[in-house]
Amino acid sequence: MSDQETYRAAFDEPPAAVVYSNVDPSTLMSPSISYGLGYAEACSKHVRNTFGSSRVYIICSGTLSRETDRLERLVERLEKDGVKVVGTYKGIRPHTPWSQIMEITNEARNAKADCIVTLGAGSITDGAKIVVLALANGLTEPLQLAPYSVEAAKPMENVKPPQVPLICIATSLSGGEYFSLAGGTDDIISKHKQGILQPGMGVRLLILDPSLCLGTPWYHWLSTGMRSVDHCVEALCSLESTATSNKDAEEGLKLLIPWLLKTKADESNVETVHKCQMGVLLAMKSIRAGIPMGGSHAIGHQLGPLGVGHGITSCILCPAVMNWNIASGAKIPQIKAKQEKIRNILWAIDAGRKIFVDAGLKQEDADLGDLLDVFIWNLGLPRTLKEVGIGRDQLDALSERALEDFWAPTNPIPLLEAAKVKEILEMVVD
Repeated sequence: MSDQETYRAAFDEPPAAVVYSNVDPSTLMSPSISYGLGYAEACSKHVRNTFGSSRVYIICSGTLSRETDRLERLVERLEKDGVKVVGTYKGIRPHTPWSQIMEITNEARNAKADCIVTLGAGSITDGAKIVVLALANGLTEPLQLAPYSVEAAKPMENVKPPQVPLICIATSLSGGEYFSLAGGTDDIISKHKQGILQPGMGVRLLILDPSLCLGTPWYHWLSTGMRSVDHCVEALCSLESTATSNKDAEEGLKLLIPWLLKTKADESNVETVHKCQMGVLLAMKSIRAGIPMGGSHAIGHQLGPLGVGHGITSCILCPAVMNWNIASGAKIPQIKAKQEKIRNILWAIDAGRKIFVDAGLKQEDADLGDLLDVFIWNLGLPRTLKEVGIGRDQLDALSERALEDFWAPTNPIPLLEAAKVKEILEMVVD
């Protein structure tokens, strides 16, 4: 890694003409990325010089704030450079409860923050994207977010775009920083996770510092890496994929699969971290291009309110959804063809082929779900609901809730009946 900054637009293309709501994609934020400088130096530079801000509110990962000095170092650098840190919030629960989002919004508003900075990833990123929207529209209570959901019966009108810039310093591989869509959970009434996408939403700047990420617990790093693998896999399996999205997802897999395995073998290697970060950028291109995800994402969104992290949902569900799709999709030849393409990609990766052979798999017989299961096992990550404390008695409710997710109908075999979702969950219950 160079000690000189690379600062550029993350993407050459605008967002898709059709995304996941009625929002005009030309109104969505397209992030810039910065890497090469230390995270504190880069953040201070862009707060002052790019955005002209002077009052920063920081939302930090609970783990980072409790177990490291990363937050203190960021605050110290900002204040040394004349930027006032007007507040900090430590930790957001998985899948981003609306009550916490509004608590942060009210604190940031009262502190007159003119820039929001996140130090962490996943739920923190999702929450911050919604916070800046809530600030712009004067929201103060959790249930006021309901009309802004992509699932709202009547789309919200006259929405004001965010004015307070959002800078994200990423410490995982989940990739949510690259797209404007944010997920949040109504923890007051429905307990259902919903997407929110409105004009002007999104991260203005994403700061990548591989050295910072060496402090991320390997379990979280690798599981969010699997989340990005899931993005690539479901993009390639989508019946709406394009030649461009297929190329991006394939290149993403070619970076993520070997470099995640290398990270597991050597957690102190800065190069492996940077390569994984570049793989995430490729993984997110398909989502940003409007390629719909499938059952792994749709069902996974419902596990969050039960305390399962974003990446772990992909570890448990992605192989099962692939196996269910191939078993149930005999009349849809594209399903087999698309999975065959991914199988060939994975076998062609040296590190992938080694773990598959070591597991006794043969290229002519192993299904895509089998390959993914071996990969996840080699990362040392959970593969069943039992491992995360979810029992058979919860499957019916999970199956019903999954039908409400906007990606349930876009699975290659649309998930329109709870019984179909339950079949998938039964495959991974223990």
